[in-house]
Amino acid sequence: DGLSIVLNKNNTFVDKLTIDDLKKIYLAPGARTWKEINAAWPDEEIKVYSPGQDSGTYDYFFGDVVNKDDKGQPRNEEITFSEDDNTMVDGVALEEYAIGFFGCSYYFENTDRLKAVPIVDPATENAVEPTPETIESGEYAPFSRPLFIYVKVKSLESPAMKEFTEFYLSNAGKLSQKKGYVALPDEIYEAAYERYANRLGGTHYLTP
Repeated sequence: DGLSIVLNKNNTFVDKLTIDDLKKIYLAPGARTWKEINAAWPDEEIKVYSPGQDSGTYDYFFGDVVNKDDKGQPRNEEITFSEDDNTMVDGVALEEYAIGFFGCSYYFENTDRLKAVPIVDPATENAVEPTPETIESGEYAPFSRPLFIYVKVKSLESPAMKEFTEFYLSNAGKLSQKKGYVALPDEIYEAAYERYANRLGGTHYLTP
């Protein structure tokens, strides 16, 4: 998945954002206007959207990236939270000075309504837009992230769970693409197949 930071289509002044910019927008006390982020930008109030606090996307954005090394807190009173990503899509699409974030699948489904802003990678200082290619390669950093399922080994004694797991390992790449996510490189799936076989104490030939 590539966590995408999105703006209204009519936002022509933001061409990239840094992690520090996102801290100013999403953490208390927070910037109230775009001009507080960059003096060349409009003195217009930022309408801030976020997934709900029970969301893994919320946890990754705040816990692993934006607030990873700080003690700041999200500016909850000024953020519009929603458990429904489509609600956030509509909110940003209708508010000229809005900003929001969610998984890349919702951005890819709404490129006609939203603009994804390139994010500056703190390690390389390159501003990179979320695309299937930059997400797969990890170039879209720090917002590219692998997604996993975790299976209790003992549960694989159940034929149904074993069949499901093998189906997942064989089809995760191509089916994830159909749902708007990005397939991992082939070598990652091969490593997963090998680990699965080793945990079962045998060899299992699966089709990527």
